[in-house]
Amino acid sequence: MRCRLCSRLSVKCVGSSKNGSGCKAVVTVNRTSVGLVVFSRVGRERDYLLLHYASGHWDFSKGGVEKDESEEETALRELREETGISKVNVIPGFRESIHYFFREKNELVSKEVVFLLAESPSREVKLSHEHVGFEWLSLAQALERLTFENSKKVLEKAVGFLEKR
Repeated sequence: MRCRLCSRLSVKCVGSSKNGSGCKAVVTVNRTSVGLVVFSRVGRERDYLLLHYASGHWDFSKGGVEKDESEEETALRELREETGISKVNVIPGFRESIHYFFREKNELVSKEVVFLLAESPSREVKLSHEHVGFEWLSLAQALERLTFENSKKVLEKAVGFLEKR
């Protein structure tokens, strides 16, 4: 939902302040991250790379956009930093985004994560300190292992996109 006064994404717009000084929308922080659904071919099949985050969940490589970076540059940098994989083929035409809210300290954060799709010729991974593990998994295994439903939907859309090519 967008605030009717300032158009910021918000969970709830509470209108303007009593003195008319502006918006009092609940969301105070908007963030964007970009990630990659990475696959590697095993014969005619594909395996998908999932990372085990220190907080316990399994997901794709992703991270925040730095100043003047494109989405693709962000996704490739994050993949390199998190896995050591530096050479992938980004598949043109796939772009899927998810949106969610979470609380951080005293702020409600509105987060959009954009996912691109890439094929990796290498399966060698050198994990960063942010992660406690990784696995290359079949589609069925990856759907089972992914922690978040929205990530499962992104993977299903990526597979559908690849099958139509």
